[in-house]
Amino acid sequence: MLKVQVLCFWSICPLLLSAYEAPQDIEDIFARKACPAFLVFDTVAFLSDMTVNLPCRCKPEETHSVVWYYQKHIGSRNTKVLTDYEGTALLESSKVGRGSDLRSRFSIRLFSLLIFRVQKADSGHYICGTASGEFFYGYDVDVQVVRHVLFPWNLNRRTQAEDAEMFQVFTRHQSWSKCDRCDIQGEQTRVGLCFVKSIYLQVRYQSDSETEAPCGSSAVPLRFGLSGSSYGAELEVRNCNATCPPKPKVSPERQALMKFLEIDDQAHSGVSIHFYNHPTDSDLVLTCPGAKPQYAVAWDKGSKPLYLSQYMEGLNRTSRIFIDTGHHLHFRPVQLEDKGSYFCWIQGELAAEIRLGVYLRLGRLRQIFDPESVYALRLIFTCYIGITAVFILTVFVRFIWQINKTDTSADID
Repeated sequence: MLKVQVLCFWSICPLLLSAYEAPQDIEDIFARKACPAFLVFDTVAFLSDMTVNLPCRCKPEETHSVVWYYQKHIGSRNTKVLTDYEGTALLESSKVGRGSDLRSRFSIRLFSLLIFRVQKADSGHYICGTASGEFFYGYDVDVQVVRHVLFPWNLNRRTQAEDAEMFQVFTRHQSWSKCDRCDIQGEQTRVGLCFVKSIYLQVRYQSDSETEAPCGSSAVPLRFGLSGSSYGAELEVRNCNATCPPKPKVSPERQALMKFLEIDDQAHSGVSIHFYNHPTDSDLVLTCPGAKPQYAVAWDKGSKPLYLSQYMEGLNRTSRIFIDTGHHLHFRPVQLEDKGSYFCWIQGELAAEIRLGVYLRLGRLRQIFDPESVYALRLIFTCYIGITAVFILTVFVRFIWQINKTDTSADID
């Protein structure tokens, strides 16, 4: 029996040791694909407000760190160098503003470039290389903004594919998302990205099909007239219904304890609770904890669902509360009536509760370049000039009066 145990141990031992060994050959995946001798670009399209992941698909095995370069147009002298040598790290997309610079919205992880809340202005060429000027792999990124939001009542107004003599414009739809709520009416979304089909595309850009490219790609010749046009992505939204998975049974003792403590354990079991306080008359962006851009995410205020058919960004330009394509809940600005509990759903399951507290802001530390500070400084400077002018005028008048008095006294004598 002892020999059998020893034999089993020695047969399993290599497996156990390999489970604890550092994966030394993890970088060999880059050596399997040789870098192109002539730098070409993969054409990819993304929806705005999403998190973009650009992997460096090839690099020499001896290269242990990469630098990403960004150019709006190939050959442009305005090149941005994206490197994490200074410890760039971003954890939550809610901490990233839409108007912030590209250098404050990226992270490099395992040689891949991650761009948070990508915007239309981020479209361009991204090249993976080294600080010494070696280039390994490139992407031509087209970030598309939603131009049309389609609901069941306006699906007939969908823009059909447009044909021209040299190219064809069409919409490539992704699959429908999961129903974003369960046991109550929810919504599903489907993204459609704009693409061009033509045999006259630039050969330096490659995609799954040699005759197709995103509408905003540099592979599309300028003479097609698609740059800066109204072509873009579209978003379809439809209603759906799904059943929640069965909840685990709770013992009678736990039910009695929850009832005694007046805690609704059945309604929010497994839901994380977050507390947040924010001053009035300032903008706020809420992000569902654990949500990813490709997930189906929904928001409720208390028991009231915030449906995309009412709160989707762009439906009403005067709307103060809206949800963007990245599933962020915006308040512009926050008001006292916005306080309360906000629930978010991820992939059809209730995920988190955010208890938002709103308070009146009695004062805040102002910066020197704030409009109020500039106005106050300008007023103080104007008052100072006025007081100085009055003082100088008073001294001048007194001086003249003294001279006249002296002359009068001399004449009398």
